[in-house]
Amino acid sequence: MNWHHLVSWFFGGAVLANAVPHLVSGLMGKPFQSPFATPRGEGFSSSTVNALWGFLNLIVGYLLVCRVGDFNLGDTVDAIVLGLGILAMSLFAARHFGRFNGGNTPEHS
Repeated sequence: MNWHHLVSWFFGGAVLANAVPHLVSGLMGKPFQSPFATPRGEGFSSSTVNALWGFLNLIVGYLLVCRVGDFNLGDTVDAIVLGLGILAMSLFAARHFGRFNGGNTPEHS
């Protein structure tokens, strides 16, 4: 196994995780932060922009995971590396988007 493949699969997991909030927002017809908003990554972009950005993330994630090396989800090391990329992006996104959407300091009812 080549270490370059592991790096690609880690970042592939991160990009695939990033696709989720953008695709969901786009499918729900809701605005959401994106790199194309003003200010970048903080302002809201339209649901259409988010659907397109999420889809592009899916394509890049696919290329990084399925077209680099011989990724095997049944291989523990491969799955852990992909999972760590997903976890890293998930934690980053939770903190970053939580600043704007109230997730970092939820109100108690």
